[in-house]
Amino acid sequence: MSDWGPVFVAVVLFILLTPGLLVQIPGKGRFIEFGNFQTSGASILVHSIIYFALMCIFLLAIGIHMYIGSYFFLNATVTPLASSSKSSENHFRQALLTFSNSKPTNTSFLSLTQIGKETTPSDRRGCCGVVFVEKWLLQRQDWRGQKMADWAPVLIGVVLFVLLQPGLLFQLPGHNRQLEFGSMKTNGKAIAIHTLIFFAIYAILILALHVHIYTG
Repeated sequence: MSDWGPVFVAVVLFILLTPGLLVQIPGKGRFIEFGNFQTSGASILVHSIIYFALMCIFLLAIGIHMYIGSYFFLNATVTPLASSSKSSENHFRQALLTFSNSKPTNTSFLSLTQIGKETTPSDRRGCCGVVFVEKWLLQRQDWRGQKMADWAPVLIGVVLFVLLQPGLLFQLPGHNRQLEFGSMKTNGKAIAIHTLIFFAIYAILILALHVHIYTG
């Protein structure tokens, strides 16, 4: 299943924290100005810091997730042969191969159940007792089960937040022309179009390309 939580949070914060739409810190004449549709390098820097802090809180500390799709469970039974450890190993490998090719990968479970009591030590080494493997844990957690922080949604969101701010590098549409560069101004149409561009690029990087940056 696809986790739309980071995309939803990133897009909503992009809209709310765009300087000049709801608020600008610092403003042109005062420390805080509301709805002036102006921007500046200082305000983009301040709003980027706020954006980074809120992304860390919502995605890393709270861990907001929005899954779209259905769960799929795959159960595989492995019966090792007492007379041949190689046969049990082949069963085990085949079950893992079937599991690795299952869809969707985020919520696929593998249950390997050893049937038969009279197995050799070699058999037990290949398949012992009941083994549960959750593919999502293999991708996002270390072998002890401790959760690893994925900073990709946060860092990608911050970079795109800065680069796609209307009026900083470009503004589409501009006030006088269809495309303006470095105008340090914005408008409602430009914010809407830049939000769509932000959503498209962010969704491609996070959901389609599955970019991950793990720490820990």
